[in-house]
Amino acid sequence: MSSMSFPEPDYMADEEIRMFHDSVGRFLDQSVDQKRIAKWREDGQVERGFWREAGAAGLLGVSVPEEYGGHGGDFRHDLVVVDQVHRKEIEGFGASLHNVIVTPYIRLHGTEEQKKRWLPNLVTGERVAAIAMSEPGAGSDLQAIRTTALKDGNGYRINGSKTFISNGQVADLIVVVAKTDPSLGARGISLLVVETSEVEGFRRGQNLDKIGNEAQDTSELFFDDVWVPSENLLGLEEGNGFLQLMSELPRERLLIAINAVTTMEHALAVTVDYVKERKAFGQTVFDFQNTQFKLAEMYAKARIAKTFINDCTAKAIAGTLDNTTSAIAKLWATDTEWEIVDQCLQLHGGYGYINDYPIARMFRNSRISRIYGGSNEIMKVLIARSL
Repeated sequence: MSSMSFPEPDYMADEEIRMFHDSVGRFLDQSVDQKRIAKWREDGQVERGFWREAGAAGLLGVSVPEEYGGHGGDFRHDLVVVDQVHRKEIEGFGASLHNVIVTPYIRLHGTEEQKKRWLPNLVTGERVAAIAMSEPGAGSDLQAIRTTALKDGNGYRINGSKTFISNGQVADLIVVVAKTDPSLGARGISLLVVETSEVEGFRRGQNLDKIGNEAQDTSELFFDDVWVPSENLLGLEEGNGFLQLMSELPRERLLIAINAVTTMEHALAVTVDYVKERKAFGQTVFDFQNTQFKLAEMYAKARIAKTFINDCTAKAIAGTLDNTTSAIAKLWATDTEWEIVDQCLQLHGGYGYINDYPIARMFRNSRISRIYGGSNEIMKVLIARSL
C-alpha cells in the first residue's frame, strides 16, 4: 500500500489512544473477514450477534462514563473506532451512528434515570441505537416533520412514518423526532425514545435497496398509535427537541467529513498502487505525466482537507465547534471526496468499474455523503446565513 503522508493531529498523539487503536484493529481483523462482510451485503444488514461481540470487545459506548456502564473515554476514542471501521471497510457496521450520533443524545440530554436505564445496554450491544428524523415528505427540513407524539394519559401516543433510517432493521432503541405540539412549529418538537420490544404498533418497513452501502440496513419505520410512557421523553421537557437536534448535528456533520477524508486517503492509496503496477504502451500508467499531475492535485486537496478537518475535530474536542464551521467541513470534505474518488476510478480505466476492485465500491458508497446529515445544498444555506 502506498505510504503517502497525511498530517496526524496532536490530540491523537497519546500512548493510550494508540494502544486502543491497535486493540480495535486486532478485534476487527480477527472477527471480520471478507466472507462475513459478503454475508452482510447479501442480507442487507449486520447480524445482531456481531453487535454483542463488538460490545464485549469494548467498541461500543467508549465515551460513555463508567458510572453508566461505559468505558470512560472521550471523543478521541470514538474517532478511533470510526477510523478503524471505515479504513478496514467493515461495511454495514453502524458503530459511528450508535456511538457518535445517537448515544450522545442520551448521555448529554437525558435525565439521570434515563442515562442509567438506557446507556449500559448500548455499551454492551444488547441494544442497538438509531435516530428517526427523516420522513417521506421531510428530509433536511426538520421543521416540516408530520410525526406527532400527543399526550395520552401518563404518556404519549406516537403516529407517523420515518424513512432512510440507518440501523433501522436491527435497532431496538430509537430516538424519534416528533411534534408534541404541532401548533408551535420548531418549538413544538420533542425527542422520544422508543424501545421497540416494549411497544405495540411499531412496524419496520422494507430494507431499502440502495445504490451502495449494501450491508448497511436503511429502513422505513411506522408508528401506529405507539404509546410510550412520559419518562421516555428525552430530558422530560416538551419542546426541547429542535434545540437538542441543533446542538448535536455539528458533531454528526463533522463525522461525515471525517469519514470523507478517510475515503480520500484510501482511494488515493489503492490508486497509486494500481497505476504503478498497470502497464500501457510499454510503461506503467504512473509514468504518464497526466497521471502524475492528477495524483498530485488530488493528494494536495486531500492533504488540505485532512488539515482542515483535524482543526475542526480539535474544536469539537474543546467544545468550540460551531454550526457554520461544521457545515463548511461537511460541504468541503464530501464534495472533495466525490471528486477524488471519481478521478481515482478514472485512473483505473475499465477495471475501476468492476466491483472486485475497492475503488468501485468506494465510488458507489461515497455518493450518499453529499446528501445525508443535511444535503450539501442545505450546508450552503447555513453558511450563507452566517455571512
